[in-house]
Parts: sequence; structure tokens; C-alpha cells
Amino acid sequence: MIGLNDLENDMLSKISNSKKRILIISQYFYPEQFRINDICVELKKRGYDVKVVTGIPNYPQGKFYSGYGFFKKTKEQYNGIPITRIPIIPRGKNYFTLSMNYISFIVSGFFWQLFSRLEADHVFCFGTSPVTQAIPGIWFSKKRRIPCYLYLQDLWPQSFEYITGVKNKTILNIVGKISDYVYKNCTAIFVPSRGFVTALVERNVPETKIVYWPQYAEDFFKPLKKVDVPEIPPDSFNVVFTGNIGVAQGLAILPKAARIIKNLRPNANVRFVIVGDGRERQNLIELTEKLGINDMFVFLPHQPAFKIPEIISACDVAFLSLKDDPIFQMTIPAKLQTYLACGMPIVGAIGGEAAEIIKEANAGICSAPDDELALAQNILKLYDMDKDELYQFGVNARIYYENNFEKNKLFGLLENYLRN
Repeated sequence: MIGLNDLENDMLSKISNSKKRILIISQYFYPEQFRINDICVELKKRGYDVKVVTGIPNYPQGKFYSGYGFFKKTKEQYNGIPITRIPIIPRGKNYFTLSMNYISFIVSGFFWQLFSRLEADHVFCFGTSPVTQAIPGIWFSKKRRIPCYLYLQDLWPQSFEYITGVKNKTILNIVGKISDYVYKNCTAIFVPSRGFVTALVERNVPETKIVYWPQYAEDFFKPLKKVDVPEIPPDSFNVVFTGNIGVAQGLAILPKAARIIKNLRPNANVRFVIVGDGRERQNLIELTEKLGINDMFVFLPHQPAFKIPEIISACDVAFLSLKDDPIFQMTIPAKLQTYLACGMPIVGAIGGEAAEIIKEANAGICSAPDDELALAQNILKLYDMDKDELYQFGVNARIYYENNFEKNKLFGLLENYLRN
């Protein structure tokens, strides 16, 4: 015989389970390396029924990954999570194809949501650029009358203006209205920095629907004992950068700083290890050759995310930078959490909230963006530093990460919103 409490528990269990179906909308997903991959895996571990609608992988190279296409691998799974891939135009290497890439995801998303029979209780949109990728999720949520959450990674329309260089007021006004449409029609907006809160409120987004939810690093990002990586000189003082090599990162400062180091201290054995791919990679290589300091650089291709901790451990300091622009004063690059989680001393050419975190954590030293002389001096300061002092920067980094960006704490906050 089932008692009243048993019936109540059974009903609560059914209600709880019926509210655990989450549709993830993200233009980028595995095998592309974005944190949404791990978010999905973690939600599945926590008992949620997760399904993903995404595009055809082509980031950052600008062409479809091998084995993928308009009619190839449109349905697959990642760690038991069903993936539906909708057609998009590859991002290519110029602004026209990038624009077509953005637009094609919206168009495909419109037809997908029109005919989709997928059932969900929540929509969760991963809001890297373009923020327009959330629009199919908004349409789907309105049709099903369910909540739609946005995890905003890039602040639009500001990011659009900076990345494209567009100054035409008519175009910027259109992009602004589209961005406002997205913000208005999301149930809640999760943001990775406190500066985003201020910027959204200034666009008349109610503060009550904005949630500070900083990024975390996947579990495999942790301090490792130094390992030998064949491509990385073991006897050098190695400064490593990992991730996308694009305009926003402002990596042209590194060859300029390297030239200053070479002039100031010709015998300083400093190497820069650049790991990744992106629109500016070839330009960066050519700049090192033009400045005659290519012998100070090691370029490694795009690596699987789980290999990054090994590469980082073979180096001495991690480099973080963003261009000098008001939008980036409010931005915390995801790689900051990666470096902190790996317990790496950090040298930054960055301002705003990211610089404040590095200073507060006592995890390294920063100079202003685009100040190559100050960066060169800071690298030499770290180069000359006592090993124990440098090591302490790394210890401080990990402690700060655990206190402020620990994964379980953050998912507890997210689940509160999903339950309510």
C-alpha cells in the first residue's frame, strides 16, 4: 500500500522530472571548443534531458570540419547528448562571409523551429557573437510558452561595431534594435562580468532579469607538474597564449614587446608560445618575421582543449590580452579562468574587470592594452623574479579560482533559476 507521503513524493518526482528537459541553442558546439560543451555535459550529469541545436562546425578555421557538410552528420551525439545541426554558410575569412554565416543560422533556425516536434521545458541560448543566434531559441520558446535563458558572452551591439569596424549609423541602429529584441524577449540574461550588468541596464534591460554568472574552467584545467612538450624549448622562459587569434585579442603587441626585450636584454632567453588558430594568425606570423624576432616565437596549431593544461604546464607564464576599447573594459576572457584554474602566473596587456581580478588575486602583473614597452618590462620583471615568488603567483591564482569560479557553486545558482 502506498501512503500519502509516497504519493506526494511520486508526484513531486514527476513534476521535477517533467521540468528537466532543456533545449540548448548555440551556433557553436562540439567539435568546436566552447564552454557550452561542458555546460551540456554537466547538466546531463545532474539529471537533465539535454538536446542541442547548433550549426555545422567551422570555427575558427572558416571552413567546415572534415566529415561535416550540409547533408553530413546532421544528427549525432556528444557524450549521450543528441545534436541537431542546421545548415549554415561557413564563416570564411572576410566580413561578407562572416555576415552570411550569422544570417544563415537565423534563417535555418526559423525553418527548424517552424517544423520541429522537439519537446522542452527550458531554452538555454549560448550567447557568443553573434547574439542573433539566440533568435531561433526565442521563437521556439514563444511557440511553446516556456522560459528562454541567454548566457551572454559578447555584448552586442558594441561587439559588432568593434569587430566589423562598421560606423554607418543606419546599420548600427538596426543591429542595436535586433540586440534589444533579444534582450527583451529572454526570461533571464546570465552575464560573465559585472560590467555587462551596467551596460545592459543602460539599454533599458531590467536589472531584475540580469544574473551575474561568471565562467568556470572545465575539470581538466588544473595545475600539473611540468611536462616536456617537444615543440617548447625546455631551457627558455616561456610565455604562453592559448585560444582564438583574432582582432579582439590584440596579439600584435607581442612581437613589438619581443623586439623591445631583444633590444633591452639581448641575452634574455624569452620565448613566446602561441597555441591556436584564427583570422589573425598568419598576420601575426608575418609580423614576427618583419620585426626580425621570429626566433623568439613558437606557433602551435589548434589543440584539443584537454591538451592545453599540458602545454601550459611546460611554460612559465600565461599571457592575457584584449584590444584597448571600452567594450573590453567590461569583458572577462574565458581564458582568464583557464589560466587561474591551471595555477599559472599571468602577465596581462589588458584593462578593466579582467585586470582587476588579476590584481585582486595577486596572480601576476598587468599593463595597459597596446603599451608594448610596459609589457616588455613586465615580462623581464617576471623573468628576473625569484622562482618561489613566481610560484606563489600560481598558487594565488588557483586559490582565487576555487573561491570565485568553482564549478559546483555556479551550477547550484543556475539550477535555482531552472527550478523556479
